[in-house]
Formats: sequence, structure tokens, C-alpha cells
Amino acid sequence: MSVSPLVWGITIVLILGLLAFDYFFHIRKAHVPSLKEAAIWSSIYVGAAIVFGILVLIFGGGDMGGEYFAGFITEYALSVDNLFVFLVIMASFRVPREDQQKVLLFGIVFALIARAAFIVLGVALINSFSWIFYVFGIILLITAGNLLKPEDSGEEEADNFIIRLARKYLHTSQHFDGDKLFTIENGKRVLTPMLLVMIAIGGTDLLFALDSIPAIFGLTQNPYVVFTATAFSLMGLRQLFFLLDGLLDRLIYLSYGLAAILAFIGVKLVLHALHENTLPFVNGGQHVDVFEITTGLSLSVIIGVLLVTIFASLLSKAGKAHAVVNNARRHAESYLDLEYTTDSAERERVYRDLMEEERAIQALDKKYSDKVKDIEEIREKLAEAHAKHAEFLAR
Repeated sequence: MSVSPLVWGITIVLILGLLAFDYFFHIRKAHVPSLKEAAIWSSIYVGAAIVFGILVLIFGGGDMGGEYFAGFITEYALSVDNLFVFLVIMASFRVPREDQQKVLLFGIVFALIARAAFIVLGVALINSFSWIFYVFGIILLITAGNLLKPEDSGEEEADNFIIRLARKYLHTSQHFDGDKLFTIENGKRVLTPMLLVMIAIGGTDLLFALDSIPAIFGLTQNPYVVFTATAFSLMGLRQLFFLLDGLLDRLIYLSYGLAAILAFIGVKLVLHALHENTLPFVNGGQHVDVFEITTGLSLSVIIGVLLVTIFASLLSKAGKAHAVVNNARRHAESYLDLEYTTDSAERERVYRDLMEEERAIQALDKKYSDKVKDIEEIREKLAEAHAKHAEFLAR
């Protein structure tokens, strides 16, 4: 189904309006969002995505609506996985918690622009070369394999090529000045680390687009559905970051679930490429009569895999131990970082959270907590945080 320029225009204005409203009436003033606040805004964005999907079902038909929901769910799941990398970037640059919302909003806007460009390119390639489905399918199969590899350290993930170039050629101050990109240091106007953070987020957004765009093109080739499903999945990402903060580590099987979904979509793309085949060295340039995966089957598989992955992670005792120990580590690091926040009450909140996580660790079966990666180093970090707090109280 073709979409008129008027509908395209209204949709884009709606999306930009939501982002502008979010900025001017919610995050313009730096603050640390509460769990309730994050939950409300996450519900608003997910609700808006669902309402939009229902409108697509009504006006576009069952196939178009099914493609939208399959694309939205897949992109939203990939966004959750992306939050792990955002968490690493925030921690490695020690971004003050009250300023993290603006960094994430920048990342979302940049991601929308990057993905829009990739979507235009993808549509042009699909319309010109039917064999591009082979390429997209192979990309997703390789990505699925990479998700099954052992995780690298967070520092390596944050220190990517783009950041190394930025550090080399951009002179920045050592400290943040709120959410400003420029500050005065020794009488000179210099860049702040906030710019490096935004470069890091923007760079990872580009890498994420290389995976997510082929994935959604494997579910639908309708440019309007691709764009809207991608846009709605991204717009709630900032709220999801704070809502799932502390729970991300609990989803220990998420990468396996995403690998299964991307592999499934990759196979779907290859099958579609065979069905539309024009390559002379494949079946003499004729189409291959193969089974094509329907939108309904795709949606069922995606939802089924995600439900199994989420429930398996939440019920896993190893996952609980991994989450609790790593949350305690993050709270300890935040408390030890004297530049963590300008909000005096925030430090007390972090220490209370640290104490709660330590009580949770003590309630764990030791055989699970002892298997957490770098557990001895984490215990030393906790002890250091307690010593620092005792020193603070003795003043």
C-alpha cells in the first residue's frame, strides 16, 4: 500500500512534535528521573506506538499492520540490547546522572537521522537490485553469530575508533560543566567531555543502524512501515534506559534471543532472495521455488522468542546474581566518583542503593554470586566505597 505525501508529512510532524514536547516540558531542566517518572513516560511512548499500529491496521490492512508490529517489536528489542552499550559509554565518561537524559535524547535524534538515511538507501537498493536481499540476509546471519560470542570488556566497547580520533584531534577539558559543550578553562574557551560522549553515542548509533535496518527490511519493504516502526522504537529509548537501569544485567539471555531472531530474519531474507532470484549463477537466473515465511509467522516467532528469553532470564538464579552484583559495583563506582553529581542528595541515594544491593547479595546462594565475572575485584570496590563513606561521616 502506497502512502501519500500528506500522510508522510503529518507523521513526521507528529514525531518531531513528540520529541520537542519531551525536551521542552520534561528534560530541558537537568534532573535525575524517578522510577515512576520513567515508567509513565515509557508507557506514553509505548502506548503511542500501539495506537499508531492500530491506525495502520485500520487504514492499511492486516498485512501492513502485522508488518508494523513485527518491525516495532524487533527494533524495540534491539534497542534494549543497545542500552547495554549506552550504559558502558555513560559509565566510562562518568556523565553526571542528571545530564544523561539530554545525551540520550541527542542519541535518539541522531539515530533517527541516520536510520532515515539508511532507509532511503535501502529502498533505492531494493528497487534497483533484487540480489541485495542476499546481502542483507548474510549481514544478519553474521550479526547473529557475533551476538553469541563472549562479551568484550566495557572499556573496549566505549573506546571505539571514532572516539580515539576525537580524543586525538579535539582538545577538551577534563571536567563536565553541566550539559554545556563549551566551557572556560584557564581563560580559554574549550570543549567539554560532553561532546566526546555525544560523538560516542552517535558513532554507536551508526553501527546499530547497520544491523537494525537490514533486520526490519527482512520483515517489510514498505518504506513508511520501516520508518515509523523504527522511529517509535527509538523515541521511548531514553525512558527505557532509566526504567530498566539496574535490570539490564538481569536479561542475561537477551543476546541469545536476539541472535535467534536475527538469524530467523536472515534466513527469511535469503529465502525471499531465492524466490526473487535474478543472479545468473543461481538456478540459471530463474527464481527458486522455496517456502516463503509469512508476516504472521514472523510476528509469532519474534514474540515467542522474546517471551522465552525474558522469562528465562528473570527466572534464572545466575541472572539474578549477575544483576545484583553488577548493580552493587556500579553504585560503588558512582559513590567513589567525587564528580558523579552536583546533587548532594544523589550521593546519599546511591549509597542507600548500594546497601540494598549488598543485602541482596548476602541473600544469594554463594555458588551463583561467586561465579560472577571479576567478583573479587567488585568486592574490593565495595569495601573501598564503605571506607569512603566512613571517612565522610567522620568529618
